[in-house]
Amino acid sequence: MKNYLLSLMLLICNISIYAQVIFGDNVGTATDKTSVLMEFSNAGNRGLILPYITDKTGLTTPGSIILNATTPTAAKVEYYNGTTWVDLSAQSANVSSFLGVQPVAKENAAAKVVIGSSTSAADGILVLESSTKAMVLPIVSSYQDIVNPAPGMMVLVNNDGIKTLAVYNGNQWSFWNY
Repeated sequence: MKNYLLSLMLLICNISIYAQVIFGDNVGTATDKTSVLMEFSNAGNRGLILPYITDKTGLTTPGSIILNATTPTAAKVEYYNGTTWVDLSAQSANVSSFLGVQPVAKENAAAKVVIGSSTSAADGILVLESSTKAMVLPIVSSYQDIVNPAPGMMVLVNNDGIKTLAVYNGNQWSFWNY
């Protein structure tokens, strides 16, 4: 009986390591996509909210995307390309009132969630560890349907086949076509 339970636990652990993570859908409703690590349901007008960073000193992991609130009255959405921080916002925004409602508990600086591997050397809150898979952003038909977007929100707008990355800095949306 012990061997049976041990075998079952090992099988479950092995399956979970290679699982695709889907947010906002019922279990078993999405088709498997071999190139996706993390995906969001198309149901609802929701986005992914980036971490608010008040001190980006030492953040040097390429691919990091943040709401840079080092100056709360001039916050911008930025990503790190491995050499420099690139601004994704058309202008800055005042996010001071949003910073006041952030958790005040001391965080564990080493804490992170890794999807795609059991470990990762990369720094970050959420690390997608794969050389062959990606994250699918929340997809909306119009960014205007999102009621009260939070600063740092990011979505993919798919309007009649025209796809645009939209980021909200707390004041206005900025768009990147591809």
